Amino acid sequence: MKEISLYHRLNKKGFFPNKVAEVGVFHPETSLINEYVLNGTPSILVEADPDVANLILNHFKNNKNYTLYECAIFDYEGNIELVRSGASSFVANLDTSPAKINDNIKLNQLNKIKVKSVTFDKIDDGDIDLISIDIEGCEWYVLKYMKSRPTVISIETHGGLYKNPFYNEIKHWMEANDYYIWYKTKSDSVFVKKGKIRIDFNDILNLFFVNIQNFLLKINKKVKRKLFVAKKKQ
Repeated sequence: MKEISLYHRLNKKGFFPNKVAEVGVFHPETSLINEYVLNGTPSILVEADPDVANLILNHFKNNKNYTLYECAIFDYEGNIELVRSGASSFVANLDTSPAKINDNIKLNQLNKIKVKSVTFDKIDDGDIDLISIDIEGCEWYVLKYMKSRPTVISIETHGGLYKNPFYNEIKHWMEANDYYIWYKTKSDSVFVKKGKIRIDFNDILNLFFVNIQNFLLKINKKVKRKLFVAKKKQ
């Protein structure tokens, strides 16, 4: 079954953000805020890979309502090493990322580039209504320095055998700032500010079943990983 987009879910809820942001865009056609940029909503886009940044510029060439920041969001300003791994590109000195955990990749077999890093407070003016954060294990560094308190925050927290290395920090931040989970996908948790969007029974039921589905997917991946390791030892 095709996943209903965040854009369409929010339209059904009657929520229309005044300003949106995405950190870790990758291909713009798959961006969670693609429709918002195209319909003229003021937008912030952050992408560290210069080749992908060029794709974004070309995709939105007829739009003047967005600002693109070609940098990585991290815990300090300077330069960091980015490991190119398609949609799963990640910061080299991070111990855990989806590509490392789920795909068992070898760093020496991938292309690495140096990119500029900044803290998110240098980008955020405090007026973001909706933000999508998918930067392969560094999501916490966005929340840590974020000035805004968006109504909606979509953030990569899980996927297969992977669990965000800063999951506890993310969870505590959400609780401290009055957010709760609206729904989940195979990789993301979508949080909403308390009292801003009405959560109904169908939302609660869907979250319950997605939690079960994600749990079963994780078990299935664990079994496959064990069988693969056992086969290699034979």
